This record gives sequence, C-alpha cells and structure tokens, in this order.
Amino acid sequence: MKVKLALSLLGLVTVLTLQAQENQTKSQLDSIQKLDEVILNANTIFGNKYVARHRTGSAYYVSPEELKKFNYTDINRVLRSIPGVTFYEEDGFGLRPNISLRGTSPQRSAKISLMEDGVLIAPAPYSAPAAYYFPSVGRMQAVEILKGSSQVQFGPFTTGGAINMISAQIPNKLKGEVRASYGAFDTQQILARIGDSKQNFGYMVEYLNFGSNGFKNLPDNSNTGFDINEVTAKFKFNTNPNAKLKQALEAKFHYYDERSNETYLGLTEEDFETSPYRRYASSQDDKMTAEQIQLMLTHTLDLTKNFRITTNGYYNKFSRNWFKLDDVVFNGDKQRIADVVGNPSQFEDHMAIVRGDVDSAADALLLKANNRVYYSKGIQTKLDYHWYGDNTFHDIEIGLRYHYDEEDRFQWEDGYSIINQEMSRTSLGPRGAQGNRISSATAFATYAMYKLKFKDLTLTPGVRYENIVLQRENFGSDDPTRTGSDLAFRENKVDIFIPGIGFNYAFSNDVTVFGGVHKGFSPPGSEEGEKPEESINYELGSRFTIGQLRGEVVGFYNDYSNLLGSDLAATGGTGSLDQFNAGEVAVSGLELLLNYELLPHNSKFKMPVSFGYTFTNTEFLNSFGSNEGVWGEVNEGDQLPYIPTHQFNAIISLEHNKYEINLSGRYNGEFRTLAGSGDIPNNALVASNFIIDFSAKYHYSKNLSLTANIINMLDEVYAVSRVPAGLRPGHPFGANLGLEFSF
Repeated sequence: MKVKLALSLLGLVTVLTLQAQENQTKSQLDSIQKLDEVILNANTIFGNKYVARHRTGSAYYVSPEELKKFNYTDINRVLRSIPGVTFYEEDGFGLRPNISLRGTSPQRSAKISLMEDGVLIAPAPYSAPAAYYFPSVGRMQAVEILKGSSQVQFGPFTTGGAINMISAQIPNKLKGEVRASYGAFDTQQILARIGDSKQNFGYMVEYLNFGSNGFKNLPDNSNTGFDINEVTAKFKFNTNPNAKLKQALEAKFHYYDERSNETYLGLTEEDFETSPYRRYASSQDDKMTAEQIQLMLTHTLDLTKNFRITTNGYYNKFSRNWFKLDDVVFNGDKQRIADVVGNPSQFEDHMAIVRGDVDSAADALLLKANNRVYYSKGIQTKLDYHWYGDNTFHDIEIGLRYHYDEEDRFQWEDGYSIINQEMSRTSLGPRGAQGNRISSATAFATYAMYKLKFKDLTLTPGVRYENIVLQRENFGSDDPTRTGSDLAFRENKVDIFIPGIGFNYAFSNDVTVFGGVHKGFSPPGSEEGEKPEESINYELGSRFTIGQLRGEVVGFYNDYSNLLGSDLAATGGTGSLDQFNAGEVAVSGLELLLNYELLPHNSKFKMPVSFGYTFTNTEFLNSFGSNEGVWGEVNEGDQLPYIPTHQFNAIISLEHNKYEINLSGRYNGEFRTLAGSGDIPNNALVASNFIIDFSAKYHYSKNLSLTANIINMLDEVYAVSRVPAGLRPGHPFGANLGLEFSF
C-alpha cells in the first residue's frame, strides 16, 4: 500500500508538471542535452550538477559552492540535505560515520561503495569494509552520491549506491586559499592550499588540521576530543594542448594522522537523562591512534576527441589501534560493557566499577587493543568511446579492475584497576590472544555500459561481473609469532553477474521521467559456502521545473532475497565481523527534493530555499535469530533497525555580493536499535530530533571573508544512538568564528 501511494504521488507530480510545460520547444531541448555528451573528468562520477540531473538514475552532486556554505567538517551534516541518505551519528564530529543509502545497513557505512577520486577508499573494501577511516570532507572540493539504477560501473556494493569524494583538484592557474576557524570546546580548523598549472606541468599541495577538546566530560577533566592532521599533494605532467595524442599522468599522495580520545562506552538511560555529556571514569584511557597513506597514479590517454582510456593504480595503507574498555569483571564474573550499560540494575556491581563509584580489584577493567592494519591496492582502467548518428548519440564504457585487500588483526587485552576514579594498569595481556588473523580478498571486476540517446529518450543497459576470492588465516590465541602451529584456514569464492538498465525520457526542456531496475549485490564473508547479499532494485522518478521551482521526486523498491548482517562491536556485537544471513527483506520509499528562488532574478539579493524529504519503509519477510543479539530476535513483519521512517531537511539562504546568511534545519525521525514492529520499546528507541545549524559570511573583499558558524543553534539535547554500548549524545550548541583568504 505504501509503495502504491509513493508511486501515485510520483505520477501526480509528473502529470502536473507535464501540463505546465507543453510550450517548451524541441530546439531548446536539443541544445541543452548535448552539453553532457563529453568525456568527464577521469576520477568523477558526474563532475557537475547538470550531468547528475540527467543521469538515468537518482543522483546528487554537492558542489564546491554548497560545501562552502557551512564549511562542515562532519560528513553527516553535509549529506543530511540529500533525500535517500540516512545515517546515525556516533561521536558528534562525524569521524566514523554510519551511512545508509535507501535502507542499506548503515553500520560503519559498510554496505555502500565509498570512493575518493574514483578509487575505493574503505580500509579493506572487500574483506573488511567497515569504515573506521573516512576521508575528511573539510578538504573536499565536491561530493557525489549515486543511488538507484545504472550503477553497474561502481562496486562491489550495488544495492544502495556509491559516494565519491572529490579531493581538491589541480587549478588551471595560480590559486591558493587559507581557511581558519576557532570556537567552542577549543574546536579549530586550518586549511592551507596552493596550486598552479603551466603548459606541461601542474601541482596542488594542501594541509589540513582539525581538532577539538571534545564536548563530553570525564571526572578528571581530561581531553575527550581529537586531533587530525592531513597532507595532500598532486603533481600532473601532460602533453601540449595541440598534441595529436594527448596524455596526462597525475600522481597523488595523501597522509592522515589521528589521535582521538574516543570510546565505545555510552550512558545508561538514567545517567543520560541527568548528565547527557558525561563520560564514565572507566573510559579515561580509551584512545584511537590511526595513520593512513594513499598513493595513486592516474594516466589518461585521449586517442581521439571521442575516445579516452583512463588508468588508475592505487595503494592504501591504514593502521589503527583503538585501545578501549571492552569488559568489566566483578568477583570473577566477566561481562561486556554493552550488557552492563544496557542492564545496570542487573549488573549493579559492575556498573559501580564502570562509573568509578567504588574502588576495584586488579584486572576489573579489561581494555582491548583493537590493533589492525589494512591494505588495499589495485589497478583499474576505463575505456570510454562515443559517437553520433542520425538523431542519436552512442557511448560505450568498459571498465576492468584487479584488486587485493586485507585486514591484519593482532589484538590483546590489558587489565586495569580503578581507585579514587583513577585507572592503573595491573596486567599485560598476551599479544594476539584477542584476535590473531589475516582476512584477505582478491577480486577481479569488469563492467560494460552502453548509453543510447535517441531524440528524447536515453537508455543505459549494462552489466557488471565480480569474481572474488575471500580468505582467512586464523593463527589462534597462542601463536603470537605466527608460526602456523595452530593455523585455521577458510576460503569462500564468489562469481556473479550484476545487470542493470536505466532510462530517461525528456517530455520537454523542464520535465523528464527516469527510472530503471538493477541487481543489488554485497560480498559475503570468508566462511565457506556463505552466499552474497542479493536484491532486485526498482526506481521511478521525475525531474521538473515550474517557473523558479525545480524538483525531483523518486519512488524506489528494493527486494532482498538474501540480506546480510555483520557482527560488529560498533553495534553491540562481538566484533568478529562475521556475516550472517538475514533472509528476505523489502525496502520501499519516496524521496522528494524541491528548490525554489523566492526573489526575482533582477533583485540584488538571492533567497534560495530547498526542502528534502525521505520516507523509508522496511520489512523482514521471514523470521530468524541473529548472531549474538546483533539485531535481536527477528519476526516476519519486523522493521529493520537503525533506519528512520521519516526525515526531512530545509535550507534557506540570503545572499548578497557583500554577505550571506544560511539556516539549515534537519528532522531525523525516531528509529529502533533492534528489529521489531509497532511501538518502539524505550530500551530500543532513539527518539526523533530537529536540529538547526547557522552560518554567515561577510566579504571584506573578493579575497577576504569573515565566517561564523553555529552547530545545534537551539542547544537541543538529543541521543543519536544506543550503540556501541549505551546512549550517546549529539553535538551541543557550538559556535565558531573564522577567516577565509584566497588568491
């Protein structure tokens, strides 16, 4: 019924807009449609808003101008205005986001294809895709979001879609900028960037520092924030512009360093009500240290003006050790922190130790060193050829990728006591005893997509092929030197074709209808015989313009035949990363995006307004019990956890050549943290919230601007999740001032 309602609304909007646009001329349409019949930048999906709006599938391009409105460093706040994107927060700064596209499982953004400059950027995209590293949006030039059909080009996750972060590009002339801001909780940001291009050489060098003392409070008043440093450098060599055979070689280097005093430990219901920004004393030594290095070479070869070959070679290494409280022991009874915080009355003595209310025995607090190193490397190439016929345009794109990634897990657990709310180490755990294994994946992927434009109709049939070998070598808890004396090995293989087709039909210059159907796919784990996640996904939408109103409405339906869940510590599981079968699931919804200019074109001011709404309905079609209670006991008809049914965002701006003011409001509907139906019980509820952000700029000159930002303008106190272990607050009121200088 809800799907029919969504499609009925879609049809109504399409009919109304068709009636309003009958007077558009065919010649105007032809002149506009040919704008995107060019080969795009090698490392982008769309490259601009026009191409995104004419995609045969739902897509959105967050432009440089949009990113600069609020200068967000939190990817959650950047994405919140885009329909079809849902997420739940964790740390209040967006360091480790949990993003879902059209109802995919959001935990650690592990079910979407994450890319930077067209290359997979999750630490180990196939073997361990949980995004404990996420590119800093503060240094990005644009963000691309692809949902729906015609996404066979991007994998391995094809159900919900792909997000591509476009880093700062090499400018075509000497350009530089410095952005600096400082505000509440000693939160600061500085970005410095310079670049230039000559006839045969170009470069860009960038430095970003972002940090905060944190808004949560430990009893000893120690730092609960983070400090991140990043360096990016790009160098490009190219042939002369008039060369018969044009070539370019671009080298990219990126370094990331993080020190964050972050914890998995949240709050009980009672403590959240009285002191939502409290941190328990037992989390005082929790710390994440992380380092990432990315090397990338991009070669482009223009054989003709219609034929380009692009090749990327890439290497990513991400190492991290998240040392954090994992278990609590009282009188020999060892309990996980998620169970203790979730049931404080049942584990009253354990909870007293967690709070630091009592002095504990030695080894009462067990802190696990979640020490892991990830590698991801490969080579990919893309051939793009297009040509024209009578009233037709043709484009063939063929891509190939050979990829290897691995997660090397070597973990241990140290014991601590807590006395007078001060922790002291009381024992060193045997190294490797809490995880001593290597998970890896070798993948060959290829795709072919054909684009046909005939008059007003565009068709994009395509197919993707994935061949994946997933392996795990488990050395066991008693072999720290990895001699292989107790080695356990397992292997799983996947061989799959992923077809899809999309269409776009232009009724006029201002009204198009698009849609399609494609196969959804997500790789399984290394357990032998484990099947991949599969679904069939449908969408139907319309883009329209009526006067100064521009909009898009889309209905979608994802029919899972085999949904996979992951056992993540981040969602209260054991952290084994093992996947498990969740059977059949249906996800349907409606996405609406409206943009309107309130003032006439000849005004000195502009006042654009945008409104986005997402309705998502999820339903398990069978019953099962999930491993370790990750989703709980699931019955047929239950809703998926972590996915709100309703969410909307509104932005209004006042723009002048001397200043601008921006106001953004986001409503995030309630969601459940365990599968269920009907009213959500309190112990599984994350309540709805409405958060308003504000930004302003005053331009002293074309080169210098003063900036001001406010996060959570009304200082709403709200919970963002109940995982990994207890209730967690969103960012409170926070204001900052800054300067922007460019040349």
